[in-house]
Amino acid sequence: MRPIETLTRRPWPLAAGLTLLVLLWLASGALRRESPGADGTQGSTPAPTTVARVQIRAQQAESVTRTISVYGRTAPARTVQIKAETSGRVSAVGISRGEPARAGQTLLQLDLRDRQGRLEQARASVSEYQSAWESQQALKPQGYVSDTQLAETRAKLEGARAELLRAELDLDYMTLRAPFDGTVQERAVEVGDFVRPGDPVVTFVDNTRLIVTGSIAEQDAGFVRVGGAATAALVTGQNVKGRIRYLAPVAEEATRTFTVELEIPNPGGKLPAGVTAEMRIPGGEVLAYRLAPSLLTLDAGGELGVKTVDANKQVEFHRVQIARSEANGVWVTGLPESASIIVVGQGYVSAGQPVQPVEAPAETALAAGQGGTSPALPRAAAGQ
Repeated sequence: MRPIETLTRRPWPLAAGLTLLVLLWLASGALRRESPGADGTQGSTPAPTTVARVQIRAQQAESVTRTISVYGRTAPARTVQIKAETSGRVSAVGISRGEPARAGQTLLQLDLRDRQGRLEQARASVSEYQSAWESQQALKPQGYVSDTQLAETRAKLEGARAELLRAELDLDYMTLRAPFDGTVQERAVEVGDFVRPGDPVVTFVDNTRLIVTGSIAEQDAGFVRVGGAATAALVTGQNVKGRIRYLAPVAEEATRTFTVELEIPNPGGKLPAGVTAEMRIPGGEVLAYRLAPSLLTLDAGGELGVKTVDANKQVEFHRVQIARSEANGVWVTGLPESASIIVVGQGYVSAGQPVQPVEAPAETALAAGQGGTSPALPRAAAGQ
């Protein structure tokens, strides 16, 4: 029992030891916090900062003719609806739908029936009153014919002549002819159908020439001249040269655009009417860059543009407009007169981002200028 009493009466050595251990543990933590580099400001090795490496091509703007693109549809130069001018029954059909016809060629024939008889009767009446008129004129000096009788005979003669003219016209109306060289688009009647004056019978089109009709923006209308040359690219693959035949003098109120028409030749009717076509109208000289379509990108707002590198080695985004399209590239405006255009890696950098630009090899620059795709480049550590 003696040892237990000793510990109970003098507990301070144990408490002092425990306190010393706690102080030593706290001191070791403080020393670790104050050691160089623990707070990231002394003795630490910073993580390497990386920038994107891109390939650039220094380029100068060139003077080119801007092309104004206007989309529209082709249509025949003339479309007429031929209507019956007299009543009668269709006795013969000269031309079927889709067949060409020359001016004056018979399209439909109505049954003549008594038309020829009416014509002969009208001619006989004219001959009768003509003879009576001449006889009365010969007898008038002897006083056998009064002025009143002579006037009555003259009136009958004029009436007979008018009736003859109507009979001749009515007979002529029995044959419906092509008004010009063209093609039968639609025929509304068949043999045996009865028509009356005003009934539509044939839709006839002049497709020896086509008209491409579209709407041009108000800022481009000033470049269009009636009679000026332009081309049309049809959706079917044909490209045809033509002339501007019409430009509206007043813009459409709702769209603020001007109607424009391009006339293109269509010998033999080989070009189809009613298809989509792109008019390409010369729009004046502008400074532009010829680029591959793969170099064009979109910003956050969906605007089309090109990325370049400025003097501070930062990416710049320039909004551009396509001035002209070609088979192996596009011409764009909106860039300064000289620029370092990113030709490889433009899809991996954004405006304002620092980059490490390197000159693109000749083959890469050539491919980029002809529509080649641009592979991505690896990132490089700063200062390399």
